Order: sequence, then C-alpha cells, then structure tokens
Amino acid sequence: MSSFKHINANTLQSMLSDGTLQIADIRDENSYRAGHIKGAINLDNSNLQNFIESSDLDAPLVVCCYHGNSSQSASAFLNTKGFEDVYSLDGGFEFWKTAYPELVETNS
Repeated sequence: MSSFKHINANTLQSMLSDGTLQIADIRDENSYRAGHIKGAINLDNSNLQNFIESSDLDAPLVVCCYHGNSSQSASAFLNTKGFEDVYSLDGGFEFWKTAYPELVETNS
C-alpha cells in the first residue's frame, strides 16, 4: 500500500478553502519566489526539521515540485515522519500555474 496519495490540480483547488490544508513546495528557492501555490511554504533541508516539528501531522499535506515526480518521494518520506494524510500533486507546479494562474503568488 502506498504511503501517500496522488492529487490532481482540480481536487487541490477545491480543498484550498478548507483552511487546514498545508502545502509544501520543494522546488528551489528562486523557482518558489518566482511563483508558487497561494499559501505554500518553501520546504528544503534547512527548514525540514522545524517544519516537521511545528506542523499539524493530522492535517492534509500536499507536496508540490516541478512536474509531480520529486514530490512522490518527498511525500513518502514525510509520511514516515508522521504526516498521516499526504498527497503528491500530479503535474506539479508547472501544471498548476497554467490551470490556476489566479492562485499563484510571488515573493520577489
């Protein structure tokens, strides 16, 4: 049995209003700053441990990368760290930005 689930952009978009959803963007910092899903945090090795310790392990967590490949292994890893409800975003941010450009924010 898989330790994480796949989620498509349409399902994620409908879950965003929930308020308990956590989104971890594992792309590099420059890519994250150029554009990311509204409300996502940039997760890398420098803040990983703090993220695990300060997050609600029971709240849904969506992991986003460029195309939906790296997020699968990151999702499986975060599941082993105690996150119960983990999703990998199919198509990654590259698909998200074309499907929902109005839900992209930047940090320049």
